[in-house]
Amino acid sequence: MARKKGRDISGWLIVDKPAGVTSTSVVNKVRWALDAKKAGHAGTLDPAATGVLAVALGEATKTVPFITDALKCYRFVVQLGASTKTDDAEGEVIATSDARPSDDEIRTALHAFEGDIEQVPPQFSAVKVDGERAYALARAGEEMDLVARPLFVESLVMIARLDADQVELEMVCGKGGYVRSIARDLGQNLGCLGHVAWLRREWSGPFEASDGISLDQIDALAKTPELDAKLLPLELGLDDLPQLKATPEGAVRLKNGNPGMVIPGADAVEWGDEAWVSFEGKPLAVGVYKSGELHPSRVFNL
Repeated sequence: MARKKGRDISGWLIVDKPAGVTSTSVVNKVRWALDAKKAGHAGTLDPAATGVLAVALGEATKTVPFITDALKCYRFVVQLGASTKTDDAEGEVIATSDARPSDDEIRTALHAFEGDIEQVPPQFSAVKVDGERAYALARAGEEMDLVARPLFVESLVMIARLDADQVELEMVCGKGGYVRSIARDLGQNLGCLGHVAWLRREWSGPFEASDGISLDQIDALAKTPELDAKLLPLELGLDDLPQLKATPEGAVRLKNGNPGMVIPGADAVEWGDEAWVSFEGKPLAVGVYKSGELHPSRVFNL
């Protein structure tokens, strides 16, 4: 079987995604520009959305689940007075309302979306229904009863009332949140209908959109050492986990996928905790800490 072409390069490239491109196309461009053998991303952004898209290269792809699970911050504008097929400005308007809530009514309604909530994904979403993507079925004209999914919302606040028809909000939430569903359900709860006018992911785990590189910059720096220099270290994807250090003997065992002895570092760690371990300054593995050893679930080949 032919091997994938490209370099064995590992780390994170943080992209400030523009509107109008898919997350997959951004990953493909990054992989091409860095001539990387392997690339993936942590958390899809809708084509119309902008903001931080964290692209993992090489061994950093093994840390993607930890960024996907991390808290994320979205800033978005809800267009009041209309619902659309896609729950955003891209879709056809399917209902309208002349009702307009007051600022206080909006602030009060936001409390229902904080904490542990249940959220029904949009009809046009990547959720799988009988093995097919919901958006594919929706495009074919099918209406689905999608199952509500749990979502943790740390905060949802009103930033500004731009005018009678638009309100700007900011949400910090966990894994699997659909901002379009928040806009849709908020509009329904207020009796005025609503959809997302625009959406930006400000940060995702340790990565911030303000530190991101643009697609134009990626094009300009493609295949150069300057682009390589913008790679962030793999271990940033493990920011929420405690760090341990391997003993020399433990490092040998861990490299082979076996439990290895570790020395607790500055981070507190208890039996059964998930943690990551380094050796001589390089990330070595992620796993579960038990009785002085790390039992690895992922080993990094750096």
